[in-house]
Parts: sequence; C-alpha cells; structure tokens
Amino acid sequence: MATRSVATVFGGTGFLGRYIVRRLAADGHVVRVAVRHAAAANDLRPFGRVGQVVPLSVSIHDEDAVARAVEGAQIVVNLVGILAESKRGDFGRVHRDGAARIARLSAAAGVDRLVQVSAIGADPDSDSAYARSKAEGEQAVRENFPDATILRPSLVFGPEDSFFNRFGAIGRISPFMPVFSGGTRMQPVYAGDVADAVRAVTLPGAPRGGTYELGGPRVWTFRELLAWMMREMRRRRPLIAVPPAIASLQASILERLPGKMLTRDQLRMLGRDNVVAPDAAGLQDLGIVPTPVELVVPSYLQRYRPGGGKRELPA
Repeated sequence: MATRSVATVFGGTGFLGRYIVRRLAADGHVVRVAVRHAAAANDLRPFGRVGQVVPLSVSIHDEDAVARAVEGAQIVVNLVGILAESKRGDFGRVHRDGAARIARLSAAAGVDRLVQVSAIGADPDSDSAYARSKAEGEQAVRENFPDATILRPSLVFGPEDSFFNRFGAIGRISPFMPVFSGGTRMQPVYAGDVADAVRAVTLPGAPRGGTYELGGPRVWTFRELLAWMMREMRRRRPLIAVPPAIASLQASILERLPGKMLTRDQLRMLGRDNVVAPDAAGLQDLGIVPTPVELVVPSYLQRYRPGGGKRELPA
C-alpha cells in the first residue's frame, strides 16, 4: 500500500471521477474531492476509511480555492470538463483557463505529480471548439507544469456513461435509430481502464511528462456500434442515416433546449475519427489490458430490452 500521501481530484464526482477516487483511496491516499458543491461528493466517502475521502467546495475559477485544494498534495488529477457550453466561451474558461490555473498553482505548491485528463481529438486546428479548447488546455498545462502527464481517452464507457445509455434510451422509444456520421471510427475505452491508467502514472517511479492515448481493444464505426447495440437490446430498429444538413438543423434546435442533447459542435466531433494514433503510447505501455465493450456494456443495456430485460424475446 502507498504511503499516506494526499491526492486532490478536481471533478471527482463525475462519471470517470468516481472510478479514480476509488483507485486512489484503495492505494491509501487521502483523497480530496474538489467539486463545486462538496455535498455532491458525500456518497464517495465509503470508498475509503473514515476521514480518508474529503469533499471540498472548489470552483476552478477561484484562485484561492484552487490553491487551498492543492496545498500539501503530492498528486493532483484534473478531470473537469464540459461537453456543451452554457454560454459562449465556456470551453475556453473550463478546458484552458481552469487547467492552466490548476497546473500553475500545483507547481507553486510543490505537487509531485499532475495528471491532466484530456481527450483523443484534442487539436488546436480543429473545427470543433471543444477539441480546440482541449488542445489549448494541454498546452497551458505543459507551460505551467512541464512534467505533467496527459491522458487522452477515446469514448469512455461504463454503466453510468452518457453514450450507450443515451442511444439505448432512443432505441427503446424511437421507431428507428438515427445515425450521424456513421463511418466515423471510435475506440471505446472502459472507465475502469482509464482509472487504472491514472493510478499507473501516479505510482512511485512511474515515468513523468508523457502523453498517453487510451482506447479499447477494437475500433468500431459509429454505425457498427449502433447496430451491435440494437442486437444486444433485442430491438429491431432500422438504422437511418441523417443527412448533414438535417442533422445540423436538429442540433441547432436541440442545443437551445435544457440538457443540450445534441449540439452542432458535437456533430463536428462526431465527424472526426476518435482512435488511438499508431505511434501513440497507450494502455499497454502502462501494463493495462484493455477491456472489450462486449464484456461490460451488455450488462447495462439489458434495461433497454423489451420488458426491461426481465423477459427475453427472440433476436
């Protein structure tokens, strides 16, 4: 077990954060979960012994709050991210400015290891504002904390994910499954494997300053994933390609509604492959065997089957 060091996890109550907090607590770290509202992290306390998981109310835009959160920490992990903007410029404020602030104050506090969780597709020249801001965040982290480790996961899956659950819900009620950019390739990665990667790069003796692209063992097209989902859900739904102009019109409407189910920026991201680069370091370089989609996702797609998975119909 690791020594009783302190690890601060920004955004630890999110889908991925819960896996990471559990791993760090299991390694013996005191884990500070830095989130906007500390009460949201109370259900993470059982991941450690009494007093080991400590929720903190922290806005990444608050200089003093961030400084307090990283003071005395040996490990800092930044998971804070958004998929859609509430107001123009949010991507930059969160992914670039927030990451830069965490990196700068972590360096000033003498933090030993900083992990920045970015995304495959981060590109300063992308037509997606999300992807550009992720690349700007990586650059800002490197400038402020040169030895930081960058992790770029592909589409992350797990029982609480937004991808398979969202399309599962659509497939349950819609007479057809809409397909946006069906030929786009993606390499889904299990949330537990991403958490294991965070753990691996924070262990004593782990290499510093690397960039790792994290993907699962199989590359799928978007259409292949949806077709596989329909079979697992025991739903006969035609897959209908949505023309780009129609998709853009739908997104322009949906992005104005609460929840922002689909935005035009997300359509741009869907139009680009999301796979590990051939020359990139990845999970295998960290000693992690990638988990297949087929091993995990069926267990939570069952709820979208006829009868909620309680009765089986022929495929």
